[in-house]
Amino acid sequence: MDIRVGAYGVIVVDGAILLTYWHEGGKWSLPGGGIEEGEQPMDAAIREIREETGFTASLERLLNADSIVIPGHARLGLAGVSLHSFRIVYEARIIAGELTHEVDGSSNEARWFALAEVQDLPRVSLVDVGLKAFREGQPS
Repeated sequence: MDIRVGAYGVIVVDGAILLTYWHEGGKWSLPGGGIEEGEQPMDAAIREIREETGFTASLERLLNADSIVIPGHARLGLAGVSLHSFRIVYEARIIAGELTHEVDGSSNEARWFALAEVQDLPRVSLVDVGLKAFREGQPS
C-alpha cells in the first residue's frame, strides 16, 4: 500500500470557493497537494496553493485531518496498489496574487464557484470534507 500525506486549503470569499481541476482524475479538488520530504504541512499548503492558483495565502486555522483508503482497482494508472491518503485541511485566506493556472502539474485550472454550485460538480471527497469542517466552524 502506498501512503501519501497532503495539505490543502479551503478558501471561501463572498460565498464562493476556490477549487482546482485535477485533470488526471477529471474532478475538482481543494488547492493543495503532497507534502515534500522534510516539509511542514502548513508550508506545503501555502506552497501548493500558490503553485495551483497563483495566490499567496495565509492559513487561518486547522479545519480537519482525515484519511481515506483508495483500493488499488480504483486508482488511475496504478491498479492493484492501494493508497492510504492522509489529508490535512486548513482554512486559508488570500493575501496577494492573481488567479493563474498551474502548468505541468496534476491540476490544470483554478476557478471560483458559488458554494451552491459545488454539489453539482464532479469532485473528490476532500471538497466535501473541507466544506463541512468550514461550515461547522462558522459563527451562527
